[in-house]
Amino acid sequence: MEKTNRTFIRQHRPEWLKVRAPGGETYSELKTLMRTRSLHTVCEEARCPNIGECWNSGTATFMILGDVCTRNCRFCVVTSGRPMPPDPMEPKNVAESIRHMKLQHAVITSVDRDDLPDGGSTHWANVINEARRLNPHTTIEVLVPDFQGNLDQLHTVLEAKPEILNHNIETVPHLYARVRPKAVYADSLALLLDAKMQGFTTKSGMMVGIGEKDEEVIESMQDLRKSIVDILTIGQYLQPTPKHLPVDRFVHPDTFEYFKKCGMEMGFMVVESGPLVRSSYHADRAAKLTKV
Repeated sequence: MEKTNRTFIRQHRPEWLKVRAPGGETYSELKTLMRTRSLHTVCEEARCPNIGECWNSGTATFMILGDVCTRNCRFCVVTSGRPMPPDPMEPKNVAESIRHMKLQHAVITSVDRDDLPDGGSTHWANVINEARRLNPHTTIEVLVPDFQGNLDQLHTVLEAKPEILNHNIETVPHLYARVRPKAVYADSLALLLDAKMQGFTTKSGMMVGIGEKDEEVIESMQDLRKSIVDILTIGQYLQPTPKHLPVDRFVHPDTFEYFKKCGMEMGFMVVESGPLVRSSYHADRAAKLTKV
């Protein structure tokens, strides 16, 4: 819908993408809590533009299995390299932090751990189980990697019974080689369908402005509905550093509204679509709307 002006895109962000720098008492308290317990959050690692809003409302997305990823996706700012072994204290630290924050809905994600024989799935289950033990009334949403298409590893996570299984397809199929070179589009759809067939509420997300066309976004949304995904998030891609893929276009808020309208007509239970939307944005609200 919009013509691309690469010179403008590299120099200026439109008004609808400008946010205040994070700060505030709750923000500072959470930052101290994370460092004290040696925890990581995707909010910080991925430089989420909503970190101020979310942290000041007492919401954060825990990132487990360290802060070094075994993959090097061209859109992601998380450090790539050789990770440390999983921290045996992490399940306890995450669970206690959820209790300290008095969260009604907790979101947990991780880096990819292709270096581990089980893809990190056992550690995932340990974190969920400990979080559940200390916080029996908190609903748990997990944003998992693709486990290289290994559904047995997914099942290890699902056996811990999170309320919502989230896995992002991130972009449209023809961009995978450029954006997610070690991922397989069909594997991500199969993972989501498998979780749904086991009775879980499922969720996925996409970013736009990285080289796709609007029609391709709609086609991928249709693919997600074929996998019976319940919740969808769509947000603007922002280039984190000059070394990452450039922004192809800034998608207008009206186009995000169009995506949301199409998604609701397709049958998604919840569609969060907007320039600043990220996978965990308003996750607690989506959980309530789907009555998990």
